[in-house]
Amino acid sequence: MANNRRSGSDFSAQTLTELFQTQAAHDPSRPFVLYQDRSWSWAAFDDRVQRVAELLTSQEVGKGDRVAVVSTNNDHYVAVLLAIARIGAIMVPVNPELRAEEMRYVLGHAEVSGVFVSLACLDVCKAATAQLQALPWLVLLDGSRDGLPSLDQLIEQSPRVALRSSGQPDDTVAIIYTSGSTGFPKGVMHSQRSYVTIAHVSRQRVELTAEDRSMLVLPLFHVNALFYSIGAVLAAGASMLIVPRFSASTFWQTAAEHGITQVNVVESIGNIIKARPRSEFRDEHKIRVVYGVRPQAAETFHTDFHVPDLMLGFGMSEAPAFMCNPWHGKRKLESLGVIARRPGTSEPWGEARIVDDAGVDVAPGETGELWLKTIALMQGYFRDPQQTKDAFHDGWFKTGDIVRQDSDGYYHFVSRKKDVIRRRGENIAGAEIDRIIMAHPAVRDVAAIAVPSELGEDEILAVVAVKDNRSATAVDIRDWCRSHLAAHKVPRFIVFMDELPYTGTHKVAKAELRRDPSLRARAVDLSKQ
Repeated sequence: MANNRRSGSDFSAQTLTELFQTQAAHDPSRPFVLYQDRSWSWAAFDDRVQRVAELLTSQEVGKGDRVAVVSTNNDHYVAVLLAIARIGAIMVPVNPELRAEEMRYVLGHAEVSGVFVSLACLDVCKAATAQLQALPWLVLLDGSRDGLPSLDQLIEQSPRVALRSSGQPDDTVAIIYTSGSTGFPKGVMHSQRSYVTIAHVSRQRVELTAEDRSMLVLPLFHVNALFYSIGAVLAAGASMLIVPRFSASTFWQTAAEHGITQVNVVESIGNIIKARPRSEFRDEHKIRVVYGVRPQAAETFHTDFHVPDLMLGFGMSEAPAFMCNPWHGKRKLESLGVIARRPGTSEPWGEARIVDDAGVDVAPGETGELWLKTIALMQGYFRDPQQTKDAFHDGWFKTGDIVRQDSDGYYHFVSRKKDVIRRRGENIAGAEIDRIIMAHPAVRDVAAIAVPSELGEDEILAVVAVKDNRSATAVDIRDWCRSHLAAHKVPRFIVFMDELPYTGTHKVAKAELRRDPSLRARAVDLSKQ
């Protein structure tokens, strides 16, 4: 790619509407979103966003109201995000793989006014909303069923109305529900100003320009795709191809056919692509940079797949895109990188400390918990002031991640302090799995912990103690979990023990279990059942 490509960056925008319309004005006819057989120009998509915003207003959705989206990836998802931002409302993206019980908690806690839902998720969504105190309206994103209208039908039937953008920089634009150590998801709130800032940082860390075309393979309910990928495209004035779900077998074919130049992945996806048959590879692809490939697959992407640039960093729902390997400078893909630059400057956009259990800074090179400050930190946890308070110390956000900093200033991940499992790019609370398995009539005690995965990140191992005079098999526990938890939260390994170890405060000693290398060897591997 030529170095004189227009970056498209405009740092004056403070809301999503300003960011989008500034980019649309440069060349309204150029492609913005491609999805299956649909292609939207920037101008056409602007009109689409306006129509969705008008529809939301007709449904009496106003500033501060929450609207959920329960769907796999599609172009409507992006339109709904921008329309919600345009009227100052708040999007609540929901994992479409959640079971009804899990989804009910999120929708109920957020008190959503309505839900945009895909046909594939409709049954679970209806079961989730049926017992809510206030029944939200449902609009289908694709097709129609059970008397429910589709988004397209409602837009065709709705008259045009005069509607001006009312979203402001400090308005909350999204609530991302993420697993917490209590076992119940926490709603991470981000403002429009925060989203726009993260968009610029995401753009500059892969040097995205208006001539680039990104491929979105990660789920849009997650901060990576919703903030990093869409945000970077908005900040650069680029275009994006949205695929419904990641497909390893068609990854290279899709990239080659659509002229993809950039893609974000997570560690497990990078390792899956590495392991696929080379017959699927297309040498004519144009991918110049992949974000998220870790060292295990890096050499393969460079040598076998001819991808010149690989980038890696660190972020979390509460503090997205906080660190990254620098584009111009030394890259250490085994590290988290350094603190990202403030958009349009060479200055870092945050601060970091590494502290011991007493909150005292450790000596250089030693390990400790990462505390940080950033201009794009979350606004707090929705309707949870206590957990918001507990997450901070004197203005520093406590990440719960144990890291160290090397002599070059690069940060390296060591372990997690919290009871959180990282699987398939998602954070999963061990306590949530414990709560579900404990409800099984045969279970007396349980502890879900992380064990290493062959694909990187974690697998879930559940240590189970069965009640006297009761019996249960590993398959029984798995099937119970399948009926109550999303697929990515179901343990792969089950091991039974007569008694679980306890701490002095009468809590299950999960740290002791994690240190026991025999657990995985003794466990039933349910992927082989």
